[in-house]
Amino acid sequence: MADIKISLITATYNAERTIKRCIESVIAQKYKNLEYIIIDGGSTDSTLHIINQYRDKINILVSEPDHGVYDAMNKGIRLATGNVAGTLNADDYFASNDILVAVGAVFANPEVKILYGNLDYIKSDSTITRKWRTKAYNRGMFNWGWMPPHPTFYCRTELFERYGYYSLDYGTAADYELMMRFMHFEKIKAIYLDKVMVKMQRGGLSNNRPGSRIKAWKFDLKAMRKNGIFLPFFTLILKPMRKVLQYL
Repeated sequence: MADIKISLITATYNAERTIKRCIESVIAQKYKNLEYIIIDGGSTDSTLHIINQYRDKINILVSEPDHGVYDAMNKGIRLATGNVAGTLNADDYFASNDILVAVGAVFANPEVKILYGNLDYIKSDSTITRKWRTKAYNRGMFNWGWMPPHPTFYCRTELFERYGYYSLDYGTAADYELMMRFMHFEKIKAIYLDKVMVKMQRGGLSNNRPGSRIKAWKFDLKAMRKNGIFLPFFTLILKPMRKVLQYL
């Protein structure tokens, strides 16, 4: 049986400091049936110059203004021709060169619709500051503040066509809302891959400043209400508390 075709999307915008590391971790993957898509938001630094050094390794490159990272991801997914789609942020990189081999092996089972795994948070020098080790999903876990690490999230592309793409109405919680929609609300089967898949650089959209964090909580609450979380305020409190254990 032919390998599952994986479409990997990287959204970039003025990422000159990290995009080389990201791309090289993709190129190093042993998995061959890979479609690599980069959606750039119209960078004004040297990001595009760096990307073009690897142009022969990139299947699709788009550079134009967009409405943020989730809009860019949606563009990439709509252009994707693979059976499975995932994302790798410009600040992040794969933890090893066999990640997509492991992903492809799991999706070789046609009953698997979603996969996720573990990740390490790192500083700019790659020092690990936090370990996000998750577990197998059971129905109802989202009610207790659980969520999978989005940079490790892969799913069948047909799910986007059937259940929708990243909704820009949820701001920085667009990834949380989509995963909750697919797994909790739509009850789609998900597989946990017990493997560190991604090294994620700290400083995400929702973690930069206290004001940003408050805004992110509001988006989280909106996503919870939309997708049938039974006690959204309680879940809102539990969700950040889970991060404490990742430091310990």
